[in-house]
Amino acid sequence: MPQLSYRAGSKDDFDRLYQANYPRIYATLVVLLRDPAAAEDCAQEAFLRAFRAWGRWNQAAPAEAWLYRIALNTASSWRRRERLREAGELIRRLGRPHFQAGEPGSEAIDLLKQLRALPTKQAAVLVLRHLHGYSNREIAAAMGVPEATVASRLAAGKATLRGRLAGKRSQRTTVTSDQVRVSSGS
Repeated sequence: MPQLSYRAGSKDDFDRLYQANYPRIYATLVVLLRDPAAAEDCAQEAFLRAFRAWGRWNQAAPAEAWLYRIALNTASSWRRRERLREAGELIRRLGRPHFQAGEPGSEAIDLLKQLRALPTKQAAVLVLRHLHGYSNREIAAAMGVPEATVASRLAAGKATLRGRLAGKRSQRTTVTSDQVRVSSGS
């Protein structure tokens, strides 16, 4: 995570912070929220909250980490509210194309679907680590948790994803007794 020098309360410095971090924060939120419009809303809300608190930002902490914490908290709140919007979610799902197992792109869609089904904090560390390449230390600073917590969330998230994706692969390739009909020959 690039760490530039910023001054709390400086509008020019906040503009630089915004320019340097908006694309990565937006990309992270798209993966976590599975909805580009929601990711855009959350990113804008996160930057608005950050701007309002910019004068109180503690310069001892990296500004990027502080900004990620605000963005991740905004996304967590959005995901909680999303559960209340089940009717709208159903309508969005009906409009999406459905891939059949084995079609090009279906594995990536399965991975994203399973990533989005993880708890927000596990999904966030996986995205920050494996999509954006941040270190555990940088993720810990961004989320305001100890490095050991990041490591345990990474391990738990990876284990859950491996299990779910392995189960999906075996469902595609396993022939069950229900699918096999044996002729008696008589």
